[in-house]
Amino acid sequence: MAIAAQGTSAGRTAGRAGGARSWWTLRRRRALFLFVLLAPSLIIFLLYRLIPLGWNIVLSFEHWSLAKPARFAGLYHYEEMFLYDDVFWEALRNTLYFMLSAVAGIVLAIGLAVLVNARIRGRNVYRTIIFMSYPLMVVAVGIIWRWIYDEKTGLINYALRSVGLIDQPIAFLESFSTALLAIMVAAVWQIIGLYMIIIITGMKSIPGHLYEAASIDGANRWQQFYRITLPLLRPSIFLCLMIGIIMSFTSFDLVFVMTNGGPGHATELLITYIYKTAFNVSKLDYAAALTVFTFFMFLILALVINRFSGGEAGQVEISE
Repeated sequence: MAIAAQGTSAGRTAGRAGGARSWWTLRRRRALFLFVLLAPSLIIFLLYRLIPLGWNIVLSFEHWSLAKPARFAGLYHYEEMFLYDDVFWEALRNTLYFMLSAVAGIVLAIGLAVLVNARIRGRNVYRTIIFMSYPLMVVAVGIIWRWIYDEKTGLINYALRSVGLIDQPIAFLESFSTALLAIMVAAVWQIIGLYMIIIITGMKSIPGHLYEAASIDGANRWQQFYRITLPLLRPSIFLCLMIGIIMSFTSFDLVFVMTNGGPGHATELLITYIYKTAFNVSKLDYAAALTVFTFFMFLILALVINRFSGGEAGQVEISE
C-alpha cells in the first residue's frame, strides 16, 4: 500500500511538472508567434521613429553643417531657443492656441454625436455628411478654405455683403487678429467627423441598463448624460484629445497652403518653424533642438491628459 501511494504521488508530481513545461512551451510559442507578426512594424518603427529621434537628440547638442565637421555645442541651441528666439515663443504660443481647436471640435462632436445617435429618420445620412470632410486631403481642405476666406471672391465675404452686414470685405487670412482663428476653424471642420465617429462608438459601448436604472430613479436626460455618458466616454474623449494634439503638432500642410505661417509669424506653428529653420535657413542643428523640444512637450501633454482622464485611458485588457 505504501509503495502504491508513493507511486501515485510521484505520478502526480511528474504530471504537474509535465503540465508546467507544456504550458511554458505553449507560452513561448505564442510569444514567438506574436513577435514574428509584430517584427515588420517594430523594424519600421525603429528605422523611422526611434533612430531619427536619437539622431535629432545628438544633433541638437552639436554645431553641424554640410560644409564643416560637427563640433560639440552643449546647450547652446537650447539657450538660443529659450532666451533669444522670439519667433520660437510665438510659434509655441500659436501651437498651444491651435490645441484649443481640438477642445472646441470635441465639444461640437459630442453634441453632433448625441443628435445623430438619437432615433431620428435619416441619421445615417447625417453621419455620412458630417464625416465626409475627414477623408479629404489636407491640401484640398486648405485650398477650399482659402477660397472661402478670400477677400475678393470668398464665399463668406460674399454672403456677409449680400445681407448687408459688412461694407468692406474682411481679410481673414491677411489679418494678424483673424488668421490663426480662421485656420483653426478649417482644422475643426476637417476633423470633426472623425471625432463624432469615435464618440458614437464610445456611446454604443455603454450598457443600456444603466440608463434604464437611472430613469427608474427619476434622472432626466441631462442628468443621465452628465452622470453616465460623459464619465464612460473618457477613453473616447482621451483618444480625440490625442488626435487633436497630434494634429496641432503636425498641421504643416494646412498652414503652409493657407498662409505659410503669415502674415508675419501670426500663424507660425512649431512644425512650420522647424521646417523653415531646417530647409529655408539650413540650420539643421537648431531645427533638431526644436524637434527634440516639440517631442518632449508632446510626450508631457499626453501623460498629463492621460492622468486627468483617469490614468488608464487607452489601456487594452488582455485576457489569458
